[in-house]
Amino acid sequence: MKFTSVNFKMPVTPFAVVAFALAGHVRGDAPALAQRPDLVFADFEGTNFGDWKVTGEAFGTAPTKGTLPNQMAVDGFMGGGFASSFHHGDDSQGELSSPPFKVERKYIQFLIGGGGYAGKTCVNLLCDGKVVRTATGPNTQPGGSEHLDWQAWEVGEFAGKNVVCKIVDDATGGWGHISVDQIIQSDRTIAGLILSGAGLPLRIKKHYLNLPVKNGATKRTLKLMVDGVNQREFQIELADAKPDWWTFLDVSMFKGQAAVLQADKLPEDSLGLKQIDQSDAIKDDQSIYHEALRPQFHFSSRRGWLNDPNGLVCYQGEYHLFYQHNPYGWDWGNMTWGHAVSSDLVHWQELPNALYPDQHGTMFSGSAVVDWNNTTGFQTGTEKPLVAMFTAAGKPFTQGLAFSNDRGRTWTKYKSNPVLAHIAAENRDPKMVWYAPENKWVMALYLDRSDYALFSSPDLKQWKKLSDVNLPGDSECPDFFELAVDGDTQNPRWVFYGATGNYLVGKFDGTTFTPETKPQRMQNGNAWYASQTYSDIPAADGRRILIPWGRNGDLHRGMPFNQMMGLPVELTLHQTDSGLRLMVNPVKELASLRQRTHTLKSQMLKPGENPLAEVKGQLLEVAVEIALGDAKEISLNLRGIPVVYDVQKQELTCRDRHAALKPAAGKIQLRMFVDRPAVDIFGNHGQLYMPMGMVVSPENKSLELSAKGGNAQIESLTVYELQSAWK
Repeated sequence: MKFTSVNFKMPVTPFAVVAFALAGHVRGDAPALAQRPDLVFADFEGTNFGDWKVTGEAFGTAPTKGTLPNQMAVDGFMGGGFASSFHHGDDSQGELSSPPFKVERKYIQFLIGGGGYAGKTCVNLLCDGKVVRTATGPNTQPGGSEHLDWQAWEVGEFAGKNVVCKIVDDATGGWGHISVDQIIQSDRTIAGLILSGAGLPLRIKKHYLNLPVKNGATKRTLKLMVDGVNQREFQIELADAKPDWWTFLDVSMFKGQAAVLQADKLPEDSLGLKQIDQSDAIKDDQSIYHEALRPQFHFSSRRGWLNDPNGLVCYQGEYHLFYQHNPYGWDWGNMTWGHAVSSDLVHWQELPNALYPDQHGTMFSGSAVVDWNNTTGFQTGTEKPLVAMFTAAGKPFTQGLAFSNDRGRTWTKYKSNPVLAHIAAENRDPKMVWYAPENKWVMALYLDRSDYALFSSPDLKQWKKLSDVNLPGDSECPDFFELAVDGDTQNPRWVFYGATGNYLVGKFDGTTFTPETKPQRMQNGNAWYASQTYSDIPAADGRRILIPWGRNGDLHRGMPFNQMMGLPVELTLHQTDSGLRLMVNPVKELASLRQRTHTLKSQMLKPGENPLAEVKGQLLEVAVEIALGDAKEISLNLRGIPVVYDVQKQELTCRDRHAALKPAAGKIQLRMFVDRPAVDIFGNHGQLYMPMGMVVSPENKSLELSAKGGNAQIESLTVYELQSAWK
């Protein structure tokens, strides 16, 4: 239904003058406005688009009269027609451009639905050929609604100027369409209407903009426009009133410049922009790393979401940890490369984010290397360039490069990105390695399902495909590296693994990887995914060090951060009774956290006894070796978390996870780390690896060790009380 006081065919130039009153059934909860003259520019009720210019095939040749084939039911539009770009489905593209018209009121308002891809499924207002206002639909994920809802732009600054309205569909795939209806000008908004294009002008004088977040609030798109250039764009659950927590936007690189922080849509009474303040400190920074559920020796980001480790590279005595990061929200989104460095893999210093989303897409996972021979030509000074390769998750996914000539402190994206175009599905997660026998780079790339491929390049810029790799039961996030068998450098093998830790061991001739084993399982925990190993660890060290994402559900709910990294571990390759197998052990540097030591001498362990009854602690490392004797079960209770070994089954259990652990000479050896939201278990010097995510009760600091069904012998038992890695 349209405004009832007029029934005209579009386009109408100049604007039709009407009394602005909402028909009740369009939005039953929206109050009607008093009668007043407003200007309706387009209601899309005609048999064609009239003076509007149509390009592409997405919008068809005339306004849409309802739901199109293969589309979910559309509602919220007014009258019998609206503009829709779902003609020929989500993969069609095109534009609708209005004739020029004069701005004669304070607001331009319209109904909008469809895809929520900024700059791709949107309505733009152009003045002097430049986009001065934009709005997107609400949907990016499955399960969205095809409902059209009101948005508005405040356009008083353009009064008397000629502008053009352009409806854009430049997207393909899910929600790759836009729906628009009832474009009007008015001097006031519908009560409570969402405003698009609200802006906070400022001159940047401080290091940070502190941003208020309300978990579960409607996501708004914020843009930081600096001297008229869009420098940052992201979605945030901006708090319209009191925030749940504060995050921050680092603007130090723009100091002294004029800027506008622009929100694409805000309720008329929102305090979201008004609460934002500039500061040289992060708001509430006194609590960072000390929050109740903050891991104390598993890395987590100061603020926001964290997932896959990226770009693990060692250079000049520093371990770089990049990671998938949403700096502005508790959930996944806004994929950016966060960045931290450490000299010991234990104590981390967070640096400014390294890679931000750009015109090619958000920054998905990838790897980094030191280009020792300057094969890229990126080197500009005495420092060797660090080069990162990442997936740009646009439409389609492509692979790009960035480089740093100052030890990773600042990053420049390669001007000719992408360096590898789309191949298949969501091809992503490039892992680079230097292949010395042929002086070339080799890259492992995920393609689709359980399919991966290997590529080669002389300079990281030009790539050719070498061969395919199939890893049954796994997908995403490949790693590919060489390890010596039992430490014998004359007997090396290559390891290829995927996101869940299934791995193959075999040989690589520079073109083809030939597996010699069936897929094996590296880990058996519930808090391990998308790991990566370090490149460029000095030969004098020679370790292969891995860090996983400690994926742990919503254990950090209520905190201003979410998710953690797993403990850094060392991988070694050994010939065993069942073939070539990886062993996983915690890195030696974790010993730096040890504060107080409790050591029990060798003694019998009888049913009903607990030799750890007097030992208490919060952050713990427990190392025990037990001769099983005739016991049927060995049980440890780590601050309320049970770890149980079934002697007959030769199986270790923690919560719902189980793993085989075969005794050696009638003994088992366990090493366990207890953090606030995690318990990491290692068995028999690396044969078992079980990283577990769970909230450990802060009140329970007790430890228990017991035997059932018979006696066992404690060969050695040491408990270390650990200090926090955060200073």
